[in-house]
Amino acid sequence: MTDTLPPGLAALPPLREVIARHGLSAKKAFGQNFLFDANLLDKIARVPGVLAGERVYEVGPGPGGLTRALLRTGARVTAVEMDSRCLPALAELAEAAEGRLSVIEGDAMRIDEPAVLGGPAHIVANLPYNVGTALLIRWLTADPWTPWWRSLSLMFQKEVAERIVAAPNTDAYGRLAVLAQWRARPRIALSLPPRAFIPPPKVDSAVVHIVPAEAPADVPVSAVERVTAAAFGQRRKMLRASLKALPRGLEALAASGIDGARRAETLSIDEFVTLARCWTPLS
Repeated sequence: MTDTLPPGLAALPPLREVIARHGLSAKKAFGQNFLFDANLLDKIARVPGVLAGERVYEVGPGPGGLTRALLRTGARVTAVEMDSRCLPALAELAEAAEGRLSVIEGDAMRIDEPAVLGGPAHIVANLPYNVGTALLIRWLTADPWTPWWRSLSLMFQKEVAERIVAAPNTDAYGRLAVLAQWRARPRIALSLPPRAFIPPPKVDSAVVHIVPAEAPADVPVSAVERVTAAAFGQRRKMLRASLKALPRGLEALAASGIDGARRAETLSIDEFVTLARCWTPLS
């Protein structure tokens, strides 16, 4: 917690009062579930270890609960919100933050983040469930690599979080695990039960912390995506069957030295990268 909290932030009314005054309610169309517990919000905000003055990019702040916690760390926050109902509450928060919060109305899938932020940033977000995976894939496939973002601290349905960190030979292991663990180092930082939210979702949630890693320069991310899409497209079949869906996929399989009788879920991250490397010159 920073010792330089602007007086306006310290004097803000409770989040519940702000929501009631502005007539806000979580909207299913935006995948919203509001989190009120300040202690939990502070725990989430502390996950990436943001230093005072560092940039944070937040997607879908809603009425600003997590935004308040991020500001309490001393971060400079840029928040993108497409629900216009929340903008007056966020404007009040921006005024209280004395220049440390800027709010953009728009669709996060259409934002040119490096241009908007003007430098590296941590991404911290209670992501709307309906766009969370699409945004994660967008950030993991950034080009060039290493990316513009310093870390991702993202809330997902727990089932999705487990898919991101899954190990080979498990049911949760798939395309998302390969992409995330090839280009980054993900871990589940904390879990939250449905009762923590208003309205409570039907499933548990979890915050995943992801730090970018060096990726092999000779393997395009598009190749890894194509190979894993074919391999996991029929995950119960042997690779020699599933890779028929990939043009010249069987040639790449032969060149890789990987046993075609294996199934996709048994391959390590390195083996998928080898397969993608062999397929690239054939594509």
